Amino acid sequence: MTHDIRELVSLSSRVLAAAGHGDLIWGHTSCRDPEGRGVWIKSAEWGLEEVTADRVHLVDPEGAVLAGEGARHSEYPIHTEIMAVRPDVGAVVHTHPPHAVALAATGQSLRPVSHAANMFVPPEVPRFTGTADLILTRELGRDVADELGDGTALFLVNHGIVTVGATLQDATVAAVVLERACRQQLLTQSFGGWPTWSDGPESRAKREHIYHDRARSAVWDYLVRRLDASSAASG
Repeated sequence: MTHDIRELVSLSSRVLAAAGHGDLIWGHTSCRDPEGRGVWIKSAEWGLEEVTADRVHLVDPEGAVLAGEGARHSEYPIHTEIMAVRPDVGAVVHTHPPHAVALAATGQSLRPVSHAANMFVPPEVPRFTGTADLILTRELGRDVADELGDGTALFLVNHGIVTVGATLQDATVAAVVLERACRQQLLTQSFGGWPTWSDGPESRAKREHIYHDRARSAVWDYLVRRLDASSAASG
Protein backbone atom coordinates (compact mmCIF):
# COMPACT_ATOMS: atom_id res chain seq x y z
CA MET A 1 0.00 0.00 0.00
CA THR A 2 2.73 2.47 0.96
CA HIS A 3 4.62 1.74 -2.25
CA ASP A 4 1.44 2.26 -4.29
CA ILE A 5 0.80 5.67 -2.66
CA ARG A 6 4.35 6.80 -3.29
CA GLU A 7 4.11 5.69 -6.91
CA LEU A 8 0.84 7.59 -7.31
CA VAL A 9 2.25 10.83 -5.86
CA SER A 10 5.26 10.57 -8.14
CA LEU A 11 3.05 9.88 -11.17
CA SER A 12 0.79 12.82 -10.36
CA SER A 13 3.83 15.06 -10.10
CA ARG A 14 5.12 14.04 -13.52
CA VAL A 15 1.66 14.37 -15.10
CA LEU A 16 1.42 17.92 -13.76
CA ALA A 17 4.88 18.76 -15.08
CA ALA A 18 3.90 17.54 -18.54
CA ALA A 19 0.75 19.69 -18.35
CA GLY A 20 2.73 22.87 -17.78
CA HIS A 21 2.61 23.13 -13.98
CA GLY A 22 6.35 22.92 -13.44
CA ASP A 23 8.03 25.81 -11.63
CA LEU A 24 11.67 24.81 -11.21
CA ILE A 25 11.75 22.83 -7.92
CA TRP A 26 8.47 24.20 -6.50
CA GLY A 27 4.97 22.75 -6.34
CA HIS A 28 3.77 19.56 -4.68
CA THR A 29 1.04 16.94 -4.56
CA SER A 30 -0.04 14.73 -1.68
CA CYS A 31 -2.18 11.78 -0.62
CA ARG A 32 -3.75 11.21 2.78
CA ASP A 33 -2.00 8.46 4.74
CA PRO A 34 -4.51 5.59 5.15
CA GLU A 35 -3.33 5.08 8.75
CA GLY A 36 -4.03 8.70 9.66
CA ARG A 37 -0.40 9.66 10.29
CA GLY A 38 -0.29 12.63 7.90
CA VAL A 39 0.32 13.03 4.17
CA TRP A 40 2.52 11.40 1.57
CA ILE A 41 4.07 14.31 -0.32
CA LYS A 42 6.95 14.81 -2.72
CA SER A 43 10.17 15.83 -1.06
CA ALA A 44 11.61 19.28 -1.69
CA GLU A 45 14.41 20.30 -4.06
CA TRP A 46 13.13 18.25 -7.02
CA GLY A 47 11.22 19.43 -10.05
CA LEU A 48 7.82 17.85 -10.58
CA GLU A 49 9.16 15.99 -13.62
CA GLU A 50 11.94 14.44 -11.50
CA VAL A 51 9.75 12.89 -8.82
CA THR A 52 10.07 9.14 -8.35
CA ALA A 53 8.59 6.96 -5.64
CA ASP A 54 11.72 7.22 -3.49
CA ARG A 55 11.36 11.02 -3.55
CA VAL A 56 8.01 10.86 -1.76
CA HIS A 57 7.86 10.83 2.02
CA LEU A 58 5.37 10.81 4.89
CA VAL A 59 4.95 14.08 6.82
CA ASP A 60 2.85 14.42 9.97
CA PRO A 61 0.72 17.48 10.90
CA GLU A 62 3.63 18.91 12.93
CA GLY A 63 5.98 18.69 9.96
CA ALA A 64 8.02 15.69 11.06
CA VAL A 65 9.14 13.29 8.33
CA LEU A 66 7.98 9.87 9.53
CA ALA A 67 9.00 7.73 6.57
CA GLY A 68 11.13 8.22 3.51
CA GLU A 69 14.00 10.56 2.86
CA GLY A 70 14.72 14.05 1.59
CA ALA A 71 14.10 17.62 2.63
CA ARG A 72 10.52 18.43 3.58
CA HIS A 73 8.51 21.06 1.67
CA SER A 74 7.92 24.07 3.90
CA GLU A 75 4.33 24.42 2.68
CA TYR A 76 3.19 21.04 3.98
CA PRO A 77 0.48 22.82 6.10
CA ILE A 78 -1.52 23.45 2.92
CA HIS A 79 -2.00 19.70 2.67
CA THR A 80 -2.29 18.67 6.31
CA GLU A 81 -4.65 21.44 7.35
CA ILE A 82 -7.02 20.99 4.43
CA MET A 83 -7.24 17.28 5.12
CA ALA A 84 -7.77 17.97 8.83
CA VAL A 85 -11.04 19.81 8.14
CA ARG A 86 -12.13 18.00 4.95
CA PRO A 87 -12.64 14.27 5.60
CA ASP A 88 -13.90 13.98 2.01
CA VAL A 89 -10.50 15.06 0.66
CA GLY A 90 -7.97 12.33 0.05
CA ALA A 91 -5.48 14.37 -1.97
CA VAL A 92 -4.24 17.92 -2.47
CA VAL A 93 -2.35 19.60 -5.32
CA HIS A 94 -0.50 22.91 -4.97
CA THR A 95 1.29 24.29 -8.04
CA HIS A 96 2.13 27.62 -9.68
CA PRO A 97 0.73 27.32 -13.23
CA PRO A 98 1.37 30.53 -15.16
CA HIS A 99 -2.06 31.28 -16.60
CA ALA A 100 -3.91 30.61 -13.34
CA VAL A 101 -1.48 32.83 -11.46
CA ALA A 102 -1.89 35.56 -14.08
CA LEU A 103 -5.69 35.45 -14.14
CA ALA A 104 -5.97 35.50 -10.34
CA ALA A 105 -3.62 38.49 -10.18
CA THR A 106 -5.96 40.52 -12.42
CA GLY A 107 -8.73 40.27 -9.84
CA GLN A 108 -11.14 38.78 -12.37
CA SER A 109 -13.42 35.90 -11.58
CA LEU A 110 -13.02 32.71 -13.54
CA ARG A 111 -15.70 32.67 -16.24
CA PRO A 112 -16.95 29.65 -18.19
CA VAL A 113 -15.93 30.96 -21.60
CA SER A 114 -15.20 27.35 -22.62
CA HIS A 115 -15.94 23.89 -21.31
CA ALA A 116 -13.04 23.88 -18.87
CA ALA A 117 -14.25 26.40 -16.28
CA ASN A 118 -17.58 24.62 -15.93
CA MET A 119 -15.83 22.06 -13.75
CA PHE A 120 -15.60 24.77 -11.08
CA VAL A 121 -18.04 27.60 -11.82
CA PRO A 122 -20.54 28.30 -10.33
CA PRO A 123 -19.95 29.11 -7.53
CA GLU A 124 -16.96 31.39 -7.98
CA VAL A 125 -13.53 29.93 -7.36
CA PRO A 126 -12.52 31.41 -3.98
CA ARG A 127 -9.47 33.65 -3.66
CA PHE A 128 -7.01 33.54 -0.76
CA THR A 129 -5.48 36.97 -0.17
CA GLY A 130 -4.27 36.63 3.41
CA THR A 131 -0.70 36.53 2.14
CA ALA A 132 1.10 35.94 -1.14
CA ASP A 133 4.05 34.53 0.81
CA LEU A 134 4.56 30.84 1.46
CA ILE A 135 2.09 29.00 3.66
CA LEU A 136 4.59 28.14 6.37
CA THR A 137 2.47 27.67 9.50
CA ARG A 138 -0.46 25.55 10.57
CA GLU A 139 -2.41 28.76 11.23
CA LEU A 140 -1.95 29.90 7.63
CA GLY A 141 -2.78 26.39 6.46
CA ARG A 142 -6.07 26.58 8.36
CA ASP A 143 -6.77 29.98 6.79
CA VAL A 144 -6.27 28.45 3.36
CA ALA A 145 -8.57 25.56 4.27
CA ASP A 146 -11.21 28.00 5.52
CA GLU A 147 -11.09 29.98 2.27
CA LEU A 148 -11.34 26.80 0.20
CA GLY A 149 -14.41 25.77 2.19
CA ASP A 150 -16.16 22.84 0.54
CA GLY A 151 -14.83 23.76 -2.90
CA THR A 152 -12.57 21.90 -5.31
CA ALA A 153 -10.20 24.74 -6.22
CA LEU A 154 -8.69 27.87 -4.76
CA PHE A 155 -6.59 30.72 -6.13
CA LEU A 156 -3.71 31.72 -3.87
CA VAL A 157 -3.51 35.22 -5.32
CA ASN A 158 -0.02 36.22 -6.56
CA HIS A 159 1.17 32.73 -5.62
CA GLY A 160 -0.51 29.66 -7.14
CA ILE A 161 -3.47 27.30 -6.94
CA VAL A 162 -4.81 24.55 -4.72
CA THR A 163 -7.04 21.74 -5.95
CA VAL A 164 -8.45 18.85 -3.97
CA GLY A 165 -10.24 15.58 -4.60
CA ALA A 166 -11.32 12.34 -3.04
CA THR A 167 -8.41 10.81 -4.95
CA LEU A 168 -5.15 12.19 -6.25
CA GLN A 169 -6.31 11.37 -9.76
CA ASP A 170 -9.26 13.74 -9.31
CA ALA A 171 -7.20 16.50 -7.69
CA THR A 172 -4.63 16.27 -10.48
CA VAL A 173 -7.23 16.42 -13.25
CA ALA A 174 -8.81 19.42 -11.53
CA ALA A 175 -5.46 21.24 -11.49
CA VAL A 176 -4.89 20.52 -15.18
CA VAL A 177 -8.40 21.65 -16.16
CA LEU A 178 -8.20 24.80 -14.00
CA GLU A 179 -5.03 25.94 -15.74
CA ARG A 180 -6.63 25.25 -19.14
CA ALA A 181 -9.68 27.29 -18.13
CA CYS A 182 -7.55 30.24 -17.07
CA ARG A 183 -5.49 30.09 -20.27
CA GLN A 184 -8.64 30.04 -22.39
CA GLN A 185 -10.09 33.04 -20.55
CA LEU A 186 -6.92 35.07 -21.01
CA LEU A 187 -6.84 34.08 -24.69
CA THR A 188 -10.46 35.15 -25.12
CA GLN A 189 -9.83 38.52 -23.54
CA SER A 190 -6.74 39.13 -25.64
CA PHE A 191 -8.91 39.47 -28.76
CA GLY A 192 -11.03 42.29 -27.33
CA GLY A 193 -14.72 42.57 -28.07
CA TRP A 194 -17.36 41.35 -25.66
CA PRO A 195 -16.64 37.90 -24.23
CA THR A 196 -19.57 35.63 -23.53
CA TRP A 197 -19.87 32.73 -21.12
CA SER A 198 -22.39 30.14 -19.95
CA ASP A 199 -24.90 31.15 -17.33
CA GLY A 200 -25.32 29.22 -14.07
CA PRO A 201 -27.87 26.61 -15.18
CA GLU A 202 -25.96 25.86 -18.39
CA SER A 203 -22.67 25.60 -16.49
CA ARG A 204 -24.13 23.13 -14.02
CA ALA A 205 -25.56 21.06 -16.87
CA LYS A 206 -22.22 21.05 -18.68
CA ARG A 207 -20.45 19.99 -15.49
CA GLU A 208 -22.76 17.00 -15.23
CA HIS A 209 -22.43 16.13 -18.91
CA ILE A 210 -18.67 16.66 -19.29
CA TYR A 211 -17.00 16.16 -15.90
CA HIS A 212 -18.79 13.15 -14.45
CA ASP A 213 -16.77 10.48 -12.63
CA ARG A 214 -16.13 8.28 -15.65
CA ALA A 215 -14.94 11.21 -17.76
CA ARG A 216 -12.55 12.46 -15.06
CA SER A 217 -11.13 8.96 -14.76
CA ALA A 218 -10.69 8.79 -18.53
CA VAL A 219 -8.91 12.16 -18.54
CA TRP A 220 -6.47 10.85 -15.92
CA ASP A 221 -5.83 7.75 -18.04
CA TYR A 222 -5.22 9.96 -21.07
CA LEU A 223 -2.75 12.16 -19.19
CA VAL A 224 -0.83 9.07 -18.08
CA ARG A 225 -0.81 7.65 -21.62
CA ARG A 226 0.47 10.95 -22.96
CA LEU A 227 3.21 10.99 -20.33
CA ASP A 228 4.17 7.41 -21.20
CA ALA A 229 4.26 8.24 -24.90
CA SER A 230 6.44 11.27 -24.29
CA SER A 231 8.83 9.23 -22.13
CA ALA A 232 9.04 6.53 -24.76
CA ALA A 233 9.76 9.07 -27.49
CA SER A 234 12.51 10.76 -25.48
CA GLY A 235 13.98 7.42 -24.43
